Amino acid sequence: MREFSTDPVTLTGNNSNKKRHEIREYFHHTFNLFEKIFELLKEDEVFYKKSEPTRHPMIFYFGHTATFFINKLISMNLIQKRINREFESIFAVGVDEMAWDDITSSHYKWPQVQDVRAYRNQVRELVDSLIMHIPLTLPITEDSGMWIILMGIEHERIHIETSLVLHRQIPLEFVKEVKEFNICTQTGEAPQNSMTVIPSWHVELGKEKNHHLYGWDNEYGKYIEDVKEFQASKYLVSNGEFMEFVKDGGYETPEFWDEEGQKFLQISGAKHPPFWHVENGVYQYRTLSAHIHMPYNWPVDVNALEAEAFCRYKSQKEGVRYTLPSEAEYRALYEYCGLKDLPEFDDSQANLNFTHYFSASPVDRFMFHGIGDVVGNVWQWSRTPFFGFEGFEVHPAYDDFSVPTFDDKHAIIKGSSWASSGNLIMKHARYAFRKHFYQNAGFRYVISSNEKEIILENEDIYESDALVSQYCEFQYGDEHFGVKNFANECARIASSFAVNKTKALDLGCATGRATFELAKEFDEVEGIDFSVRFVQVGAKLKSDGYVAFSSKEEGDLLIHKKLSVEELGYEKLKEKVSFWQGDACNLKPNFSGYDLVMATNLIDRLYNPMLFLQSIEERINENGILVITSPYTWQESSTSKELWLGGFVDKEGNEVKTIQTLKDILGKKFELIHLQDLPFVIKESARKFQHTISQLSVWKKK
Repeated sequence: MREFSTDPVTLTGNNSNKKRHEIREYFHHTFNLFEKIFELLKEDEVFYKKSEPTRHPMIFYFGHTATFFINKLISMNLIQKRINREFESIFAVGVDEMAWDDITSSHYKWPQVQDVRAYRNQVRELVDSLIMHIPLTLPITEDSGMWIILMGIEHERIHIETSLVLHRQIPLEFVKEVKEFNICTQTGEAPQNSMTVIPSWHVELGKEKNHHLYGWDNEYGKYIEDVKEFQASKYLVSNGEFMEFVKDGGYETPEFWDEEGQKFLQISGAKHPPFWHVENGVYQYRTLSAHIHMPYNWPVDVNALEAEAFCRYKSQKEGVRYTLPSEAEYRALYEYCGLKDLPEFDDSQANLNFTHYFSASPVDRFMFHGIGDVVGNVWQWSRTPFFGFEGFEVHPAYDDFSVPTFDDKHAIIKGSSWASSGNLIMKHARYAFRKHFYQNAGFRYVISSNEKEIILENEDIYESDALVSQYCEFQYGDEHFGVKNFANECARIASSFAVNKTKALDLGCATGRATFELAKEFDEVEGIDFSVRFVQVGAKLKSDGYVAFSSKEEGDLLIHKKLSVEELGYEKLKEKVSFWQGDACNLKPNFSGYDLVMATNLIDRLYNPMLFLQSIEERINENGILVITSPYTWQESSTSKELWLGGFVDKEGNEVKTIQTLKDILGKKFELIHLQDLPFVIKESARKFQHTISQLSVWKKK
C-alpha cells in the first residue's frame, strides 16, 4: 500500500527551500494518515467510547496530536497565541497510566467531533505556514524551531500506531471497513520454529547528536556491551506456536506468571491473547475491522507478561531456559543480519511502514539472513527495562517523553510493526511500554548466557538528573546560612492567611515539599507542575514512601540522600495530596474551587504570565487567598520580552517593576494584604550556593 508509506525526512542537505518542501510533504502525509485511520470508527458517537477502561475515549486521541503541536510551539516561544485554550488543555496529557494522568470522566466535557475536525484544520494551516517561514539552517539541530515541528510530526506517527491498536480493541459493532486498508490474505499453518546461533558481538547502542535522522532524547548517548554467543528463534512466535501454551492451560497455571503477571490475570480475566476471539470453541483473529479464520502462521499479539509466561512454560516443557532477548542481543541480531538504517533500508523487504498491509503477515514471509522479521510485522518485547544511556539529556521541549518511564515498569520493544513509520522504523528507535500494555507487539525467544541486566529498582532517575536533584536538595535537603526551608516557609505563611482550609493548590510545586506541608492545614492539596520530571518526585514520595536524590559536593563527587515519608512526618498526609502535570497558563477546568492558590517562583518562568494572572481568579473561592512568590528574574529563554511583567523601561521611558504590574492586574479582583521578602538558598556544590531574595505577596479575593 505505497500510498500510505513514506520515508522520514533527513536533517541534512544543502538547500533549505527544498528541505522545507520535504518537511511540508511529510507533515501533510502524516496528518492525513492520522485522520484516515479514524475513518475506521463507524460514526461520530464512537469517538466518545473507550477501547478499554484505562484509556480516554477516542475523541481525546483525535484531538491530542494537534494540541501537541500548539503546546510545544507555545512552550518554546515559537508562537505566542493559542488557537483554542480549552482544547489545548483537555487534550494535553493522559496516555500512559501515570499517577498524573487524569482519566476521570467527570473532569472532562468532550467537544463535538466536528469542532475537533475544524480545530485540526486550523492547526494544519498554522503548522504549514510555520514550516515555510520559520528560520531554517541545515543541518537541523535540536535547538532549531524546525526540530519542534519534526517532534510534532513524529509524535503523531507514534499515535497513528497506538490509535490503530485502540481501534482493534473496540467491539466490531463500532467499526467499519476502510477499503484502502489492505489486510494480508496469506494464512495457513504455522512453520516449525527452530533456534539460530548468533555469534558474539560487540554492541554499541546510542547515536551522536549530529545523526542525520530525527531522534527522541533516549536515543542519544552511549551504551556498550560485549554480547556473548546466544541462540535466537528463527521466527517470531506465531499464533500456532502460542496456541500450544493456551491449550496446555498456560493462562491457568500460576507458576508461569510472576507477581505482576498474576495481578494482570486477576484484573483482566484473560484466557488467551487479546486479538483472539473464541466462538463455539473455534478460534478467530481480530483484524482492524473483522474476525477472520485464525492465521496460525502470523505472529501472536501479546503483552510482555504473556510473552514472559510463554518463555517459562517452554523452559519447563523442554528443560532449557528460554527468555526474551535483551536490547543489546536484539542489536546483535540486527547487525548479524546486515540490516541498513534509513534511508538505505529497503522497506519493501519488510512488513512495516504500511508498505504491504494494514495487518500482520506470515512469520516466514520476510527473511533476513535466514531469520524472519528481524524488523517489521510486530514489535518484539525485550527483557530490558527502559533506561537512559550514558550522556542522556532530556530535550527541554518534551521532558516527559522518556524520563517518567525509567522506572523499571516499562519494557523496551524493538523492531517495529506493520503499523510503524517515521522514527519508529529507524535503527536507533527505542520505545517502551508497561508490561500489561498491548501494542502491535509479539516476541521471539532466546537461549542466552548474557546475564548483564539493567537494574533500576534501586536507582531513582532523579538521582542522576542534575536539575531535579538540585531541586530535591533545595526542598528536602539541609538548611544553609540560617535561611529556613523555602518550601516550608511558603506553606506556613500562605496557610496563616487562609480562612477556609478545605482545598489548596500548589502551583509550580516542583518536587512537592510544599504540597505536603500545605496538607498539614488543608483537607486536600493538589500539586501541579509543568515538568513531569519534578512531578514524579512528589508522586513517588506519595506512592513509594520515599524521596531519593544526589547532592553535588565537588566535581563528580556526590552524596546520595534518601528520606522516608515517616522521617518527613508525612505518613498521615499521603491521602490528602495528589500530583498532576499541568500548564499554569492553561489549566484544565476541573482545577478550581480553591481556598488557597500558592504560585511559588513561577510567574517569571511562564511563557505568558498575563494569561495566568487573568485566569487564576476564576479558580479561587470567594475570600480565597492567592500567594505569589518570585525573585522577578525575567529571562527571554522562558518568556518573550514583550510579555515580561516588569524589569524593563516602557515606551514613555518609565521603569516598570513587576509588583506594580501585579497590583494593576490583580487589583481588579484581589486586595493586596501582605508583602514581604523571603530569602532562599540553593546548593550547587559544597562550596557554592545561590542566595536569592523572593518577594512574597498575599492577595485576598474580593
